Amino acid sequence: MDIKQIAVFLENKKGRLAEVARVLAKAGVNIRALSLADTADFGILRIIVNDPETALEALRAAEFVAQATEVLAIEVADKPGGLSRILDIFAKAGINIEYMYAFVEKRIDNAIVIFKVDDEVAAAKILKEEGIGLITSDILKSL
Repeated sequence: MDIKQIAVFLENKKGRLAEVARVLAKAGVNIRALSLADTADFGILRIIVNDPETALEALRAAEFVAQATEVLAIEVADKPGGLSRILDIFAKAGINIEYMYAFVEKRIDNAIVIFKVDDEVAAAKILKEEGIGLITSDILKSL
């Protein structure tokens, strides 16, 4: 449960996403996964990076509004029904999923899905009991 996601609030105008990418590149930060949601006026960029502390520091120095949030990175079987199994476990345990996004890492056989849930401790416990692997920040950095 030590995965930190960085949320960056962006004005919905041309070039802002490119600025974020440029700031992170200049700081030597590698983006591992991302999700972008927008409204008419602003967007929320959610990113998983190899070095969250450096990313936050660089983004804030460049005057972006950014914050860190704890999320779960769950190893999900990369086959039909893999995600369904995780969602069923959460549903049975009464765990609400606030949002999620996924990426496939070519060096492992499974997909990695990022979950923001309402009770991370309970979610991690039930996943462990079900034999579902959680990805730690150390593992994520090495991918």
